Amino acid sequence: LRSSYFCFRTATRLKENEEFGPVFIQEPDDVIFPLDSGEKKVVMHCEARGNPPPTYSWYINRTEVNAESDYRYSVIDGNLLINNASEITDFGKYQCKAENGFGTVLSRDALLQFAYLGAFSVKTRGGVSVREGQGVVLMCTPPPHSPEIIYSWVFNEFPSFVAEDSRRFISQDTGNLYISKVQPSDVGSYICLVKNTVTNARVLSPPTPLTLKTDGEALRFIPKIEVHFPTSVLAARGVTVRLECFALGNPVPTITWRKINGNIPKKARLRKSQAVLEIPNIQLEDSGTYECKAENPRGGTAFKGHLQVYSESEHMDSGEKLQWECKATGRPRPTYRWLRNGLPLTSQGRVEIVNGEVTIHKVQQTDSGMYQCVAENKYGAIYSNAELKILASAPVFVHNPLRIIATLGKDVLLECKPRASPKPRITWKRGDRRIQPNKRIMLLRNNTLRIVNSSRADEGNYVCRAENQLGSAEMTAILSFVLPDAMRVELSPSRVEVTVGESVVLSCKATHDTSLDVAFQWFFNQKPINFQQDGGHFEYIQTVRARVRAKSSTVDLMIRSILLKHAGKYGCRAQTSADTVFAEAELLVRGPPGPPGVVIVEEITDTTATLSWTRGLDNHSPISTYNLQARSPFSLGWQTVKTDPDPVTGDMESAMAVELNPWVEYEFRVVASNAIGTGDPSAPSRGVRTKEAVPSVAPVNVSGGNGRRHELVISWEPVSEEFQNGEGFGYIVAFRANGTRGWKEKMVTSADSTTYKYRDETFPPLTPFEVKVGVYNNKGDGPFSKVVIIHSAEGEPREAPSDVKAYIISSSEIRVTWKPPNPGPGRPRGYEVSYWKDIEQEELGKKQRTVKNETSMVLTGLEGNSLYLITVKGFNSIGQGPATAAVTAKTRKAPPAQPPTNLMWIQEGNNVSLSWDPVKAKDNESDVIGYMVLLKQEGRGHNQVTRTINPSTMLSLPEGGTYIIEVRALSEGGEGAVSSQVRVVTSSGKLKAS
Repeated sequence: LRSSYFCFRTATRLKENEEFGPVFIQEPDDVIFPLDSGEKKVVMHCEARGNPPPTYSWYINRTEVNAESDYRYSVIDGNLLINNASEITDFGKYQCKAENGFGTVLSRDALLQFAYLGAFSVKTRGGVSVREGQGVVLMCTPPPHSPEIIYSWVFNEFPSFVAEDSRRFISQDTGNLYISKVQPSDVGSYICLVKNTVTNARVLSPPTPLTLKTDGEALRFIPKIEVHFPTSVLAARGVTVRLECFALGNPVPTITWRKINGNIPKKARLRKSQAVLEIPNIQLEDSGTYECKAENPRGGTAFKGHLQVYSESEHMDSGEKLQWECKATGRPRPTYRWLRNGLPLTSQGRVEIVNGEVTIHKVQQTDSGMYQCVAENKYGAIYSNAELKILASAPVFVHNPLRIIATLGKDVLLECKPRASPKPRITWKRGDRRIQPNKRIMLLRNNTLRIVNSSRADEGNYVCRAENQLGSAEMTAILSFVLPDAMRVELSPSRVEVTVGESVVLSCKATHDTSLDVAFQWFFNQKPINFQQDGGHFEYIQTVRARVRAKSSTVDLMIRSILLKHAGKYGCRAQTSADTVFAEAELLVRGPPGPPGVVIVEEITDTTATLSWTRGLDNHSPISTYNLQARSPFSLGWQTVKTDPDPVTGDMESAMAVELNPWVEYEFRVVASNAIGTGDPSAPSRGVRTKEAVPSVAPVNVSGGNGRRHELVISWEPVSEEFQNGEGFGYIVAFRANGTRGWKEKMVTSADSTTYKYRDETFPPLTPFEVKVGVYNNKGDGPFSKVVIIHSAEGEPREAPSDVKAYIISSSEIRVTWKPPNPGPGRPRGYEVSYWKDIEQEELGKKQRTVKNETSMVLTGLEGNSLYLITVKGFNSIGQGPATAAVTAKTRKAPPAQPPTNLMWIQEGNNVSLSWDPVKAKDNESDVIGYMVLLKQEGRGHNQVTRTINPSTMLSLPEGGTYIIEVRALSEGGEGAVSSQVRVVTSSGKLKAS
């Protein structure tokens, strides 16, 4: 069961100090506890807000936790702390309950389990074979795991990972690897690697081989979207939403995103070559239909899905109808049940429950409380919460009385807008008489009284009465009339021309009667300007100037950092209770040109393309030049190409792109520039491939050497597909022994080949050859590389080292030295030393190699008092040479196992006199030849070592501090066991024993 959501109307903001029921801020999450954790302590988090603050209790598998009687449980600020967590006793479902006087809510079920990552099935995976240019999906099929895992893929061998780009994509939903267009370089073995996000444990799948079919040519095909997000995505406000979209196709498709009937949020980020759209901190306004489109020159396809963002509370008037819908996704399909204040809610009376939808007819005060939808299947349950508040208040008028000054002969509107819940009944009266509507006096649906063609007889007081079951209130509207001076409005400047990025101020001045107040409103292309939404560019400024008979009011509209879209008609409307006047001004914006029209490829050769286009908008500044750009599978995005003529002037609508590479697929676009700047590019042309031509680029980095005896190994850096210039591309390898005349030539037909080996047992090792590598395709032969000298293989070492000697170091170490063989072909690059005990077979012995061409080695980890046989042989990259005759060496007896005992010390000023019982070696141990005394000062890295042949010594301790003394016996077999420690504490030169 993956997710569960309510679909609610937008919540209203709570007033300060308003009381309300509990609302979860943090519900307990599923906890995956690592089995190898050193601290056996688990915290289940729970926090709710409410006024008054809620109290908490916890349930484990539907049984309430008694934290007072069980010392392992404690509840701190709503959180449940479990000490000494055990997989046997603590595995299960946990639920938090928060309650106050307004209601009760139960949290979602949180599962406490223990982290694991199973192993992949060891069953061999079948190979996948596709034709070059086709798309492929390699399935990961991950093992059982908890919690989520991170997917990556290994190519051929660890740690060579598959790099994601526009052609390759790894879905973090399915774990599968998608390759939109398979190339020869993709052939190999693929292994899915999964990593547990809690324990960091990693496991590898069995390999999946990928091979190429050779039964036909690669076909181009239109994109096919293989990875996409669900058609309906429901998300809680504030989370990060990640939408995946990837397609197979040849050529490789380009992925683009858009939001239907809106713009993709600016905070959104495109990842993984635009295959992932990530929207952080998602809000209600981010809801909508999102589309990803995959396109290549063969065509395009699109996928749409709806993103719904939900909030968590509802305010309703008494008597209204409530409808809430609960949606969840999961397999098997989840079932639903509803709770109110933690108790089951069933269909009864005014309450109807059908599947995940609850309807309450004519809501009442008793319906207030905390509601929860529980969606569940056999894998678990998820809770979603909401609060219902029924508003109830007697009518109240904010403005009372209300003075209205109107113009004689015009219509008058008297509004009646009390605050009340439920909605009140409205009546109007004048004096003591209730107003009866007629043709001239009307009562509108919103309770406003409308007087048509007003006259002096209409002056006076009007009373509005509002009444509901909780009370009543009255408001008086005082109506009077004036004969105002005519209002005049002037908008300046009436026409203005600016450049993109500049700012301008439009002033709207209204002259009007002193007895009237004026209200202004700004319009852009007949639509009101929203200063909150467009505040980044528009600012509203108002000033008032009083005259003797009339007063003038001025409002300024400042437009900052002007964009092309700000060009158009700006209107200012001035309105009093007597009149409305409108004035308009025009704003022209100079800017970079708009994108040119569709680009058409008129003619194509091997290195040129003739393009034509239609002019775009010049945005009030003449187009000076056009820039032609091209994109191919081998370019890093769009690149400017050389043209004929050069430059391409603004009066032209056709030009030739030159110096293109043959047999490469290109797209073209055109960008216009003027004195203001460079505009947006045109849409790309259809993809076209240049004609074939003879190759013009030779291989580089021709080298070689090594190989087996009698082999000539030649290698080179392959020519990129960008420079192969046509079908049937391959290499011509030419070589000849130094001093000879004729060249041997060999054809290598694979365009991806990098090596050729020639074998001839007639030439000796390290024979120098002149070598060059050329290219060809179906159009003919291209150039050769420069001639280089490459030597044939030298072969494995032919002679064994000499003068092998073995020196006994201790009971576990022997030093071996030797001299290298005579110089010549087959030089060793290192040496291998084999050694075994005389009672063992040579095949069971151990081998150890030198790091470089060293001629000595210390063998360690040997057994004491044992006879060893030792041989040495040389090796290089070709193989191993012959071994020397075996030499023998016997290790010394082991050092004494008995440590020095009965350590005694005496203070003598700043010195310590130390003595101990002598150590006597056993028959199978080396004789004692002396003792080693180690003096360490705590907190210092320096150690002092004293050697003596006697079982006593004198130590000097010049500094204050704590010293540790240890003693070992010394023998030819090495150091013996260490004694117990002696700790001596000194202070200002005085000694204390411990």
